[in-house]
Amino acid sequence: MASINLNNVTKSYGHGAKALQVIHGVTAAIADHEFIVIVGPSGCGKSTLLRMVAGLEEITGGEISIGERVVNQLEPAERDIAMVFQNYALYPHMSVFDNMAYGLKIKKVPVEEIKQRVAKAAGILELSKYLERKPRELSGGQRQRVAMGRAIVRQPQVFLFDEPLSNLDAKLRVQTRLEIQKLHRELGITSLFVTHDQVEAMTLAQRMIVMNAGRMEQFGTPEEVYNRPATTFVASFMGSPPMNLLKHAPNADFGGQPGVILGIRPEHLQIGATGWAVQVDTMEMLGAERLVYCRFGDEFLIVRTDETQATPEIGATIHVAPRVDRLHWFDTETGQRL
Repeated sequence: MASINLNNVTKSYGHGAKALQVIHGVTAAIADHEFIVIVGPSGCGKSTLLRMVAGLEEITGGEISIGERVVNQLEPAERDIAMVFQNYALYPHMSVFDNMAYGLKIKKVPVEEIKQRVAKAAGILELSKYLERKPRELSGGQRQRVAMGRAIVRQPQVFLFDEPLSNLDAKLRVQTRLEIQKLHRELGITSLFVTHDQVEAMTLAQRMIVMNAGRMEQFGTPEEVYNRPATTFVASFMGSPPMNLLKHAPNADFGGQPGVILGIRPEHLQIGATGWAVQVDTMEMLGAERLVYCRFGDEFLIVRTDETQATPEIGATIHVAPRVDRLHWFDTETGQRL
């Protein structure tokens, strides 16, 4: 197992004036045993960054280290990493055992050791009774566990996960997330996990890298990212529903600061007799919770409530009071936290 260090890593396609830069100077120190999630919207560069760590993409500038080695010029097979892909990448004509053992056979690992490693990984992933089956005889969740088992048996220094849950339905995603958490607790292998799903990021990460347009917007724990977003992008991307970001709302207290954006999470607004006057536009029922969408001048505001509060009527004017200890301030021009 090993640490990963990214030092001003850049990536461009093409050369000269026509070069398209897609990764802009990412620097991050990832400790041994950490589980790091790289999260962001489609096209933000998160998979490209992961593939550069894996050696599947050349870096244009900067330095990547795994453990004590700079790996810029090393082939993927020389980096001592194992990768789990979105599409499982299993051999359809091979059994589960042979899929998991294939990489070890190529490396000419002794037969008995292969059997021991596969048996151990299958036990961890609850695949022992499926070792003789072909991938077509398995569910999507079982196939993904086989792909993870194939990575485990290699006993790498680093695990790399490229959106491994995207092809699973909602129930299986939850189940597999729990399995990945358990797997990391048991093995403790340094891991990078790419996803566009902020719920996956929040539940899996020890720390997360939030990417936007090829730039690292924030690197921190889920609590830090959620409670103290570094930019308006992070504030709006991390959280479901997103943080309310207000620029021109009438009668809102902007702290006497002109030219700022006021941020407040939907759960930090309380419906009551006093506060900002807003008009209820529509509502969403989410089981025990309700999302109340309101007009606030020419802006929209989302309020999260629960079953203990009276449900307001559509079109009604209500008052919502923000928690003053939960207000966030951002620069209008840069989007940076103030």
